[in-house]
Amino acid sequence: MERKLVLKQDIVKALKEAGVQQGQTIMVHTSLSSLGYVCGGAQPVIEALLECVGEEGTIMMPTQSWKNLDPSAGVHWEEPQEWWQTIRENWPAYDKDITPTNTMGAVAEMFRRWPGALRSNHPARSVAAYGAKAAYLTEHHDLSNIFGEGSPIGKLYQLDGYVLLIGVGYDKNTSIHLADVRAKYPGKHLVQESSAMKINGKRVWKTYETLYVDGEDFIQIGAAFEQTHQVAKVILGNGTLTFMRQRELVDFAVQWIEENRGKETETVCKTEPDTV
Repeated sequence: MERKLVLKQDIVKALKEAGVQQGQTIMVHTSLSSLGYVCGGAQPVIEALLECVGEEGTIMMPTQSWKNLDPSAGVHWEEPQEWWQTIRENWPAYDKDITPTNTMGAVAEMFRRWPGALRSNHPARSVAAYGAKAAYLTEHHDLSNIFGEGSPIGKLYQLDGYVLLIGVGYDKNTSIHLADVRAKYPGKHLVQESSAMKINGKRVWKTYETLYVDGEDFIQIGAAFEQTHQVAKVILGNGTLTFMRQRELVDFAVQWIEENRGKETETVCKTEPDTV
């Protein structure tokens, strides 16, 4: 595919065509490289987003630093197991002003350092936000309540916000994790995670309990959602913008998860005793 040239005015035009308006609160997931050649890189993308929502609007992005999790979780898959304890003892404590993102993309990495942007305190699953609701969205991001009620994603739901996917699919759509929290399904369980963080100015390796999530069925959920709900899609360069109301997505995902997730495993478990 021929790589296309994308200018800031192209981004603004595509955002407005998708339905982005002044005053909206939007969770944005991006892949800069998927758009082609964006003249100026991440900066014009952020500028276009902020201009389109205006002073009364808010942009939020995931700024996760998930390498700051226990090596046993698989986040340091390239390192030998004999190093794991050393990593636990020496990984730098999370600092929202310094700690870089992990695989969140060039736009999110620039956005976390954008003048006036605020970042939440979660050592592995942080978000950053800029605008009228930034403080509300990023404050009190509880260690164990990563994606549930009162988390940044839960607050976005309360604000009746939106989700914008720029060149990425539903597998990157963090808002579906709120449905993970709300839905009832076979195999739902808590896990222990650990991260390096500062408590009273001292680095500690903190262990906390949270809901296990993996997002393996998010693409299926997204495909089903688009069959029954209005989702705006606009071509931008070599990529696509996908824009939706977060409440509609989360409510649909809760129902889909309860009707579909784990059913195959559940059926096998129920029939297995009869075949022995």
